[in-house]
Amino acid sequence: MQKVVISVNYELYDKVPVMSKWVTVHNGSGTPIKVDNIVSEFLGIADHDPYGGYRGREDLKVKPNIHFETDYAFSSGKVTVANGQSVHWEADQDYVTQISWVQDIPNTMKIYPDQGYHYLVDAEESFESIRTFILPYDSYDKERNGLALRKMYRTIAPWVTENPMMFHLTKSGWEEFKTGIDQCAELGYEMLNFSFGSGFNPENESEENYRQMKKYAEYADSKGIKIGTYSLLASRSISEKDDVINPKTGKRGGFAIFGNSPCLGSEWGQDYFRKMYRMFSETGFMTFTHDGNYPGDICASEDHPGHTGLEDSQFKQWKMISDFYKWCKAQGVYLRVPDYYYLSGSNQSGVGYRENNWSLPRRHQLIHTRQNIFDGTWESIPSMRWSFIPLTQYHGGGAAATIEPLNEHLDHYEMMLVSNIGMGIQSAIRGPRLYDTQETKNMVKGVVDWYKDYRDILESDILHLRRSDGRDLDYMMHVNPQLKEKGFLLVFNPTNKIIRKKITVPLYYTGITDVASIREQEGKSSPMKLNRNYEIELEVQVAPNWYNWYVVE
Repeated sequence: MQKVVISVNYELYDKVPVMSKWVTVHNGSGTPIKVDNIVSEFLGIADHDPYGGYRGREDLKVKPNIHFETDYAFSSGKVTVANGQSVHWEADQDYVTQISWVQDIPNTMKIYPDQGYHYLVDAEESFESIRTFILPYDSYDKERNGLALRKMYRTIAPWVTENPMMFHLTKSGWEEFKTGIDQCAELGYEMLNFSFGSGFNPENESEENYRQMKKYAEYADSKGIKIGTYSLLASRSISEKDDVINPKTGKRGGFAIFGNSPCLGSEWGQDYFRKMYRMFSETGFMTFTHDGNYPGDICASEDHPGHTGLEDSQFKQWKMISDFYKWCKAQGVYLRVPDYYYLSGSNQSGVGYRENNWSLPRRHQLIHTRQNIFDGTWESIPSMRWSFIPLTQYHGGGAAATIEPLNEHLDHYEMMLVSNIGMGIQSAIRGPRLYDTQETKNMVKGVVDWYKDYRDILESDILHLRRSDGRDLDYMMHVNPQLKEKGFLLVFNPTNKIIRKKITVPLYYTGITDVASIREQEGKSSPMKLNRNYEIELEVQVAPNWYNWYVVE
């Protein structure tokens, strides 16, 4: 062990109180060594809860006001849940003066993978632990803490600020594809993705399919559009020998997070990733919606080439998929992954919607859209999340749930677009076409142009002011003190009557301290003096079932 070098690495970041930490092990011993586990962070933090004793209620324990996160995060769209297998709060039994009689206050924090590493490091090779990111909060205010977390993501994972406008095409024939590309180019959309159900198969390595992919990519590139595809990885069954194996039964089934799932370390799994690496290397495809990504399943197989057994199965599978995402990001591939792989190169995850809700009547879908965005952006910048606009029937609901024919539901189509991109949220807008008539085209082009005119502020942080309930105005506001437009207030009226009322608008995070210039849409600006809480009282007016917007300068 004398020639085994262990290094503890730290990174500090400018203008944000974040520290990163990881451990590297260099094996200079001349013989392989096995790293079973590494506790790469171990902090004792003073308790501040004077009422110890939780009677077994873990949910009532008060933790110190510090955020911990790692790149070993998966199986959830929520940061604390996704990091549950790497961030561990414990009680320090050696800390005998804590208030709790049974000494069960969570005052010790450790970082390590639940299942361990169990990684064989060959001679003269190095091994790296997962990475920890520590952000101490300076407040108990939910919005302020969320803003701090969002600034952290912009700093440590700047690719999450990429936010291309993407169309999910449900057809893969050449003529339908050309129509989709042409419409994207005409309207200002920037990417096209073959959606699930389109008939496109990225796992098909036939010469004909590769010729087709290259032909599609070349045509899209000639129009200034990048294309890509959807692929389902987990949440399906492959075979008895390739699926994850239940350690209790020695067979597949009965324990995987998605019911059944292939093991990434199986022969099938290794071949799948070989195909994906090849596709993005050779075809010109530049966007990837990777559904059913690895959720953390362990595997008891001892025959899979990608892991030795149960103990190393989770870390080895995570490393396979996170290495792939990092490689994709290095190639410039845009990644939509419905999980928390942001720190491994993913750009976006879902905003937190339930798929069956898109079978509800159109009016209900609007309410859900704005509720989902309101609830899903406390800890995420807008570009980290996507929502959904089903142009055709999704799971059901019939004509009442669909936008097609588009020209017959223009008002709803516009409201869905504005409810999403007006908050900086790109949607999985899914269907066979973006417009069907000149009138539809004009409407979509108008909304896209409006979005691009205000893109910088619309992709800035969201302040959560009033959640949608279908009974009164709901509104959110973007803020960015670095821009000319320092605030952008978007107000919706879900009722059947016009609403005029005064609302309180907080301007502290715009950076304005004394007088703000406010204008309604493209109208004339009026000065408004801020009160001592950095607020203004703004009278707004919104037409029935419509929206209005105000710019703060």
